[in-house]
Amino acid sequence: MTQPVSPLRLAYGTNGLADLRLSDALALLADLGYAGVGLTLDHMHLDPLAPDLRRRTAEVAGTLQRHGLSVAVETGARYVLDPRRKHRPSLLDPEPDGRRARVDLLCRAVRVAADLGATALHCFSGSTPPGTSETAAWRRLTEGIGDVLAEADRLGVPVALEPEPGHLVEDLAGFHRLRRALGEPPGLGLTLDLGHCQCLEELPPAECVRASAPWLRHVQIEDMRRGRHEHLPFGEGEMDFPPVLAALHEVAYEGLVTVELPRHSPAGPELAASSLPFLRAADPACEQPVREGVRESAARESAATAPEQRC
Repeated sequence: MTQPVSPLRLAYGTNGLADLRLSDALALLADLGYAGVGLTLDHMHLDPLAPDLRRRTAEVAGTLQRHGLSVAVETGARYVLDPRRKHRPSLLDPEPDGRRARVDLLCRAVRVAADLGATALHCFSGSTPPGTSETAAWRRLTEGIGDVLAEADRLGVPVALEPEPGHLVEDLAGFHRLRRALGEPPGLGLTLDLGHCQCLEELPPAECVRASAPWLRHVQIEDMRRGRHEHLPFGEGEMDFPPVLAALHEVAYEGLVTVELPRHSPAGPELAASSLPFLRAADPACEQPVREGVRESAARESAATAPEQRC
């Protein structure tokens, strides 16, 4: 007799709720029925560089426990290290001090993830600085990620690197190149952003899930169009969601599936409310059947609940 399959563990990213206090964001997600949260460490949400990080992390851990939320720690804050340069310094920075600052931030995030009992620690390579050769960029990346993996292995935290369009590692081929360059360490896993698969991978998103199954540690999800890196609310892009979610069940993925809408914070509460029923309707393991026209229904709901201005 076939065992019933549990619905996917849906989460929402705090980078799409940047206008809310973290405590309010966590309460909102719990009230809506999310299973977890993708927590981006940033100045407004558990600032990783402010004093008393250990104490503040313990407070967040208590809040997560009270709400019954799992957590993945994400490190995509745009200006957490430099208020003038987005995502800089990176692991590819020309200056050793810059690269060390990024490594130190990621190792600090690993310790936060350990203290929170996170499902994964998300990171990315960064884009190649002007004037940097490909050889130098890959050398810097492998050295920096190697240091982060050592700390993560020490604390038992799964590292999940995300291929990001425009970065040195921008696709699944780049992830595997990095993995091989490091000697295929078991501690290096993958953050698979399903919208990025829709945007630029040769394989359809569902096939990307199947191909990535052995390394899959964290999943991000949103709508997107082919050839255009723009995170869209559900129903506004081209993604066919039921096959993608079915593929996650097929590979027995057990981590969080985190809604990733980092440019939609002004409408964050409304989008968090409309995203959950959309994904539940598209999830073949949920009790309600997958409805025809899921995309159109969710688009109408999103339009009805969104504020007139997103500013």
